[in-house]
Parts: sequence; structure tokens; C-alpha cells
Amino acid sequence: MSQAEHYEILILGSGAAGKLLAWHMAGSGRRTAMVERRWIGGSCPNIACLPSKNEIWSAEVAHLVQHAAEFGTTNGPAAVNMAAVRRRKRDMVDREIAHHLENYKASGTELIMGTGRFVAPKTLEVQLNDGGTRLLTGDRVFLNLGTHAAIPNIPGLEAARPLTHIEALELDYLPAHLIVLGGGYVGLELAQAYRRFGAEVTIIEAGPEFAGREDRDVAETLLEMLRGEGIEVLLDTKALRVDGRSGESVGLVVQSPAGERRLDASDILVAVGRTPNTSGIGLDRAGVALDPRGYIAVNDRLETSAPGVWAIGECAGSPQFTHASLDDFRVIRDNFAGGARSTRNRLVPYCLFTDPQLARVGLNETEAALKGVAVRLAKLPMSAVLRSRTISETGGFMKALVAADDDRILGFAMIGPEAGEVVAVAQTAMLAGMPYTALRDAILTHPTMAEGLGPLLSRVPAS
Repeated sequence: MSQAEHYEILILGSGAAGKLLAWHMAGSGRRTAMVERRWIGGSCPNIACLPSKNEIWSAEVAHLVQHAAEFGTTNGPAAVNMAAVRRRKRDMVDREIAHHLENYKASGTELIMGTGRFVAPKTLEVQLNDGGTRLLTGDRVFLNLGTHAAIPNIPGLEAARPLTHIEALELDYLPAHLIVLGGGYVGLELAQAYRRFGAEVTIIEAGPEFAGREDRDVAETLLEMLRGEGIEVLLDTKALRVDGRSGESVGLVVQSPAGERRLDASDILVAVGRTPNTSGIGLDRAGVALDPRGYIAVNDRLETSAPGVWAIGECAGSPQFTHASLDDFRVIRDNFAGGARSTRNRLVPYCLFTDPQLARVGLNETEAALKGVAVRLAKLPMSAVLRSRTISETGGFMKALVAADDDRILGFAMIGPEAGEVVAVAQTAMLAGMPYTALRDAILTHPTMAEGLGPLLSRVPAS
């Protein structure tokens, strides 16, 4: 075994929290090493958030072109060039990687490309991508391992070489018929995108409804929206077996309350959930315990069972959003500076980037009922927001939950255009502890989507 090289800070995995921590620590004068297997900057700029939103925007442009006549523009025949869609996405990713490499160099972080495995506490053996092995130790070790797409144990599925989000974002052709297994975020976003590019799309959801964490009115609106674009959605449907090969010809036999049915398609995308990247890397040798789901067990300061070892991001069970991982970095950074920051009671917003978007923060009706929290509900159709009429996108609604015994906003949800931007306004009011009346009576720019918060909150019942 090679001679051990020692660092003050040793980080495994270059996702959002890991890279920010590396740049901060190295920039503060600490000898810092980052070990990354493949994706410089983590999944977000390479294979997840940014690439998917890039292609979703291309799909929205295609959708607008197809409906240009409704807006007074006459255009000739139009066609989608998936190779060009991919090229635009790849160009953006290349720029992001170059930016990350500049940050590593500027900060003084040593970026080590290879696969790390623990051989002892705080000790990593790294198989370098370009050959050879290095042995690294750290005073403080941080695990930013991430997750990967789960492939369910369905007979024939693995042999069919299904797409995950990674491969789906690399297609240079348009599937004739895409089957999407799973009605979660990834499945819904990519299903709509490929439908707008021109593919026939079928979504298979095992549960009685998709978007299971959402209230029924939200789920029903999403369902109506997707079916309105010609997407076949099969709920309460279980995949039994698969044959063929994705990208050529693939068959799927499903079971629903109506009986068995066979679906024939060209491609199949699996989007049924995520699995932490915690197996096979010697965490037991590092003294790092896992929870029953295979995620790294941490306390509210992100400390693991091993002294001097922290876990951050998705592998630590944090919400699976880049912005949550960024906050994990801030928890570590501030606590190292003598603070007392915690992951408890974080107000984490999220957005589903379908068109229209779904965004939410805080409690919804279902969660409030389960927790026994008494609330007052206000709801406003997007058609009542004047901005929606100017762009001819009036579907969806906003709703707010206000505490029954005071005027705090406890939750906000919106399915409508620019929901991801509007939710930030509601979240800011919630973070500030503002009474809903202050936002209700605020002078908001006309005509914007956020302006709808005024009439929405005017509908809050009296306490």
C-alpha cells in the first residue's frame, strides 16, 4: 500500500455541499482534498437539475412554436432536432464544468479524480481514474456521496437496459413511444418534455395517484394537465414483467384493477425513486453507521457515528434538492466558526418544473390534518390573477394555510406559471414571521404572478 498523504480536510463527493465546503476550507488556508469519481461539481450541473431544466426549456420552446398561431404568429412547418437539443445542453454542462475547475484552482483545493473506499477510520484508498492508487487521511472527513436512480426488481427490466434520467438527457433521437415508470418529479418532468418534443408517452404509477406528497386537488390538477397534453397516465398500475430492449423495442405487461394489459413501446424510463451511494465503500471500516434505509445516520449538526466525520447532502437523508445541500454546507461552515446551526425545522421549498410549475413551502392540508394543526385555508384560481390572462395560461391555483389562532402563514402552494418564483415571496414572509395581513396589504407590482398573493390572502377566513 502506498504511503498515506495527510490533509486537514478530506471530502468524498463533489456535490453542492461538498464543493462549497472544499472551496471555503481551502480558501481559509486548510489543506483540502476533494475525491470525485466522475461528475465534477456533482450531479446537479452534469446530469440532474441544470441539464434537465435546460432540455425542459427546449421542450417549452417547441410547445410554443406548435401553438404560435394562437398568439398571432404564423409559422411554417417546424421539427424538433434532438441532436441540437442535446448539443445545447452539453454546451451548458461544459461551461459549468469549466467554471468548477476554475473555482477548484482558485481556492487551492486539490481535486483528485478517482473512486474512494475506506480502509480504516478517516482513511481513503483511491483508485485513480488515470491509473494508480493513493492513500489519503484527513483530520476531518466529509461524505457527500449522493444517490442514484433505483431500478425496481421487475422481471426483465434490468435486461431491457432502461433509461434513467442520465440516459434520457443524452438521447439524440426522439422515442416513438416512451413508457415512464414512476409518477414522481423526474418522471413527470421528463414525460411532459418528451411529449412536447413529439413522442407518444405513457406514465405508469403504482399508487392510486402520483405526486403522493401533495394534496388531492394538486394531484388532480397535475393529472388533468398531463392528460390534456395527450399523455396516457395509468394509475394504480403495477409493472409485472418487461421484454425487449429500450431504444429498440420494449414490451411491458402491467396489472391494474381492470386486469392485465400489454404495452409496446420504443423506450422505457425508470423514475421510481433514489438509492443512497453508501454500499461497497467501506463505511463500516470507517465506523460510519447507516439508518435502516441505507442513508448515513447523522444528528442535526450532520455529525456521523464516527468522530471527526460528517455527512452532507442526499446521502445524509437531507431533502433531495440542491438548495437543501447548499444549506447543509452552511450548517457545517457556521458551526466550525463557533455557531450553533442545526438542520432542525428548516423551511425547505421545492418546485416541480412541469409547465405550469408546482411549487410549495411549509405545510399542506394533508400534513396539517395529520399533525392536528388547525388552519384557515384560502384558495385562488390562477384565472383570477391578471398576469395569467395576458399570457393565456390560466390553469391551476394558489392556496395558503394560515394558523387558526394567529396570523402566521404556515404553508403555501401554487400550480401555475412562474410558481417557483412566487413561492419565494411566501417563504420570505414565513421566514420573517410576518402576519398574512402584511403580505395581503403589500403593494405588489402589476401585472405579475406574485400580485395574486394579495387577492389570495384576502380570502383567508376570519379567525
